[in-house]
Amino acid sequence: MNKKEMEKQVIESYQNDEKMMILIYAQWCINNNLDPVALYEKAYPGQSKNNTLVETLELTVSKEESEEIGDPTLLNILQVFGNDELAFAVQEEIEKREK
Repeated sequence: MNKKEMEKQVIESYQNDEKMMILIYAQWCINNNLDPVALYEKAYPGQSKNNTLVETLELTVSKEESEEIGDPTLLNILQVFGNDELAFAVQEEIEKREK
């Protein structure tokens, strides 16, 4: 495998992982009766529509069909991908729910 092929494979792997992170985020929102798009826009106001998030919503299932996604799991995943603003918005929603 040459350097260019390896770079392509690394990029594709990262993109697939990022899509999985978005799916976990979206499903967590659904499981917690939150709108994933609205919460994303709250975290990133003024940013253009996240087409990957919108596309990923089609892959989510109902709250009843979903496995539980723990709050710490989601927060860790968001932080690994550098989505600190979104992790902060999620944390705010967790704190609201706990009151």
